[in-house]
Amino acid sequence: MHKKIVFSKPKFEEAARLAGIYALRNNKTCDSTVLDTYIWKELYDTRVYIEDEAALILMKDEKGYFAAMPYCREERLSEYFELLKEYFNEELKSPLRIELADEDAVGALKLLDNAEFEVSEEVNLKDYLYDAEQLRTLPGKKFQKKRNLINKFMKEYEGRWEYKTLCCVDEYSLEVFLKKWFDQRVAEGVESRDTLLFEKNGVIDVLRNCDKVTFRIGAIFIDEIMEAFTIGSYNTNEKMVVVSIEKGNSEIPGIYQMINQQFLLNSYEEAELVNREDDMGIDGLRQAKESYNPVDFARKYRVCQKTV
Repeated sequence: MHKKIVFSKPKFEEAARLAGIYALRNNKTCDSTVLDTYIWKELYDTRVYIEDEAALILMKDEKGYFAAMPYCREERLSEYFELLKEYFNEELKSPLRIELADEDAVGALKLLDNAEFEVSEEVNLKDYLYDAEQLRTLPGKKFQKKRNLINKFMKEYEGRWEYKTLCCVDEYSLEVFLKKWFDQRVAEGVESRDTLLFEKNGVIDVLRNCDKVTFRIGAIFIDEIMEAFTIGSYNTNEKMVVVSIEKGNSEIPGIYQMINQQFLLNSYEEAELVNREDDMGIDGLRQAKESYNPVDFARKYRVCQKTV
């Protein structure tokens, strides 16, 4: 290899530095902010390599090692893409595999025209993009059902509900809510217990290090009991909020519509776009995300080197 690169576990002390590197080029996917990197680092056994203005991310799934598209300035993308390819070929003795590659990077590297690689869109993993002002105001006929649920919630819980912007000192109440949410989801049996556990622990880990990772938290309380909360971060290049976590008591009609709207009304007022991540190919989640009338999608691609 032309350059020796050594990957290591992501440290929270590096989060601010990584966030600056992630913002060096245009990217509308949820992976354009660092929050998901830290939330899911144990699930994917994530490793990072950081230079002054570049970062490479290595992860692992049931098929073996894969990488994220390099984070760097667009003009240096091909240089770090080659470095990543060399690492896979020479160190890991395997073809390069990149998951969730953003459309801008695939285009900049002209990968669709490169015979060395097989490129396929990961259709179920495209992120839903929304007009932020529409989600704040819920205008017109297409948002009628959302407004009805919010109005019903406000009427039913008048004088009993409150939206709060939370911070590090609220970590304990967030953990209590998360544990209750986890038990409920496991009992429902809709999602894998292991994945839910990684998500819960990842969120708690981030909350415990909230002085090092930049994000905002909003929550809805009814009778002073937390019933929903959300965590989001901001992509300044795209003027886009990325909503990484949104949890609510599903037994309370309108709670999700309330937290969705209230978070955007009270945080990131300058945001023009909202990224609410993908639907993972789950029908119920797809219907929920489509019901908010997305204005676009951040499409993602799998990039596989055909041979070494």
